[in-house]
Amino acid sequence: MNALLVDDSRLARTELRHLLQAFPEVTVVGEARHAQEARTLLHELQPDLLFLDIHMPGETGFELLASLETAPHVIFTTAYDEYALQAFEVNALDYLLKPIQENRLTSALSKARAKLMVPAPVAVAVAGPEAEEAPVAPLTEHDQVFVKDGERCWFVRLSDIRLFEINGSYTQIYFEQHRPLIPRTLQHLEQRLDPRVFFRANRQQIINLKWVESIEPWFSNTLKIKLRGGGPEVEVSRQQSARFREMLSL
Repeated sequence: MNALLVDDSRLARTELRHLLQAFPEVTVVGEARHAQEARTLLHELQPDLLFLDIHMPGETGFELLASLETAPHVIFTTAYDEYALQAFEVNALDYLLKPIQENRLTSALSKARAKLMVPAPVAVAVAGPEAEEAPVAPLTEHDQVFVKDGERCWFVRLSDIRLFEINGSYTQIYFEQHRPLIPRTLQHLEQRLDPRVFFRANRQQIINLKWVESIEPWFSNTLKIKLRGGGPEVEVSRQQSARFREMLSL
């Protein structure tokens, strides 16, 4: 993947270039200090990937994108978190807050890799509604995710989500006082979430272990868990109760 770095801070560009050295599949083909310079280099270099700051002298990163007829895949790099929703509205792959963490950069590049290297679709039988999706990097509790339910949007840190629960053909997310629905299965979420933090309690629910308030024995050697912050009590299946004890006992 050929990448262009656009940031008015030379130090920020140097730090990002240094971080990208850990990813041999990424080649930094150029750097730009502002939108006008970036526009010229985009035309000349035709990069696959654009690491783009938002606040720059002259035009913002959003204004640069709006002026382009075509653009590479974009990963925003910024010190400001209030533009996250706007970033996803312009189909950004990811939104990295400075100082950029290596695990977040890894996740962003995995998304870029999936977009750029997925083979052309072929006619095959699929196992379920999500089988056609390209694999993406696992998420940590420190990652922030974009959640949209109808006309409402959130940019929420996974550590703030205490429960995922099946609701019809959707999954309901519990964080703060919100209960949005997303078109994802628990199986898909379980594959993406850190198993050291998010535990599949039963066929209907995944809990955040750091939100557990109390645990009590329940019927047939199972467990019942109460979470801080409200929401339903969670009855852990017999198989998962045994796994829970084994995983968390000294």
